[in-house]
Amino acid sequence: MAGEPQADCLFCKIVKGEVPATVVHETETTYAFRDINPQAPTHVLVIPKVHYPDAATLAAADPQAAADMLTAAGEIAAQEKIDGTGFRIVLNTGAGAGQTVFHAHAHVLGGRGLQWPPG
Repeated sequence: MAGEPQADCLFCKIVKGEVPATVVHETETTYAFRDINPQAPTHVLVIPKVHYPDAATLAAADPQAAADMLTAAGEIAAQEKIDGTGFRIVLNTGAGAGQTVFHAHAHVLGGRGLQWPPG
């Protein structure tokens, strides 16, 4: 059921502590950890603790959780000291956009110049 933890979801397992991660930020509704394959000096994944397969589904079903995810992304940028130099928040939705884990998440990237348009 949407919103409920999924037994086969990597990110749900990370939230439950079943899979280790380098946690950098946690709120009542979000969990953030370093990406294991960083694409920038700062690369943190921010996830809602509730399970939805992608950002679009999350926003439609639980707008407050989506807002909490974006708020946490900004807090992480400040914590990582990339808020003054610029950072990017990326929400891949669907395999064609590069999403590989189907639990809504935002990538917070910074610490180097980020080109536009992205890859």
